[in-house]
Amino acid sequence: MVLASAWTAPQAQPLEVVATTPSLGMLARAVGGDQVRVRVLAPDDRDPHYLDARPSYMAAVRRADLLLEMGAGLEEGWLPAVLSGAANPAVNEGRRGHFRASDTLSLRRSVTMDGPNVGHVHAEGNPHFNIDPLRMAVLADALAKRMGQLRTEKADYFLARSEDAAQRLRQHARALADRIPADRQFVAYHEDLDYLEEWLPVKVLGYLEPVPGVPPTARHLRRLVRDLEGREGRVLHARYQPSRGAGFLQRHLGWDIHAVSLEPPVDADLEGYLELMSQWAAVFGGG
Repeated sequence: MVLASAWTAPQAQPLEVVATTPSLGMLARAVGGDQVRVRVLAPDDRDPHYLDARPSYMAAVRRADLLLEMGAGLEEGWLPAVLSGAANPAVNEGRRGHFRASDTLSLRRSVTMDGPNVGHVHAEGNPHFNIDPLRMAVLADALAKRMGQLRTEKADYFLARSEDAAQRLRQHARALADRIPADRQFVAYHEDLDYLEEWLPVKVLGYLEPVPGVPPTARHLRRLVRDLEGREGRVLHARYQPSRGAGFLQRHLGWDIHAVSLEPPVDADLEGYLELMSQWAAVFGGG
């Protein structure tokens, strides 16, 4: 027994995965199961556009086997500095250990490409695809394949888990969409919630920001009120975004305000994301 124990093949260590956002961390857990250890950098209550390149982020990336980023410019203000400080060639751009999620998806056109480009500019498309469970389902398959390249002996395990996650995401999206009356309308603070249009029968009518990344102005809010007067809708904004502009529309249009989470908790698994989907749908009468 002692000799048999001594000759037992060593077990592969779990993949050390660092995800820039809670949604990517959730997907890594859903696909990787007990074969991954996941660290999420961005808190769920912060705008991922505006983070600092903290030493703790660099330390986490230094130990990573796989780095997951949303891409399409979402983390461009801080992730390059984190990568430089981490000094981990295995997760640099272009390496197998660097997974840029936006490269695997077709993205919505970003409103930053129209009008004066003085705020955020996302030439590759709208980077907030974590709001769309259908794209997250597609992403699960791509992530499973990448994990399988890093742990070839677990490739089938990752693919099986990704197929199960994708099926659950699609089924839940269909169920929620069926509960919502058609043509519900809303104004968002930023283009982050545009992807609700991709899987729910809802329509975005405008934004509290006059230009993406620029806070609401009185002139712009008055124009919104004039354009939307006599219509029914809702005002949605992320919990970390200011509510003053939303309050202006509520006073002048009588629309309800909904402060919503854009990300699941940092330690969320697939169930946490499905619950967040239900919260988004509940704003429109579903959920």
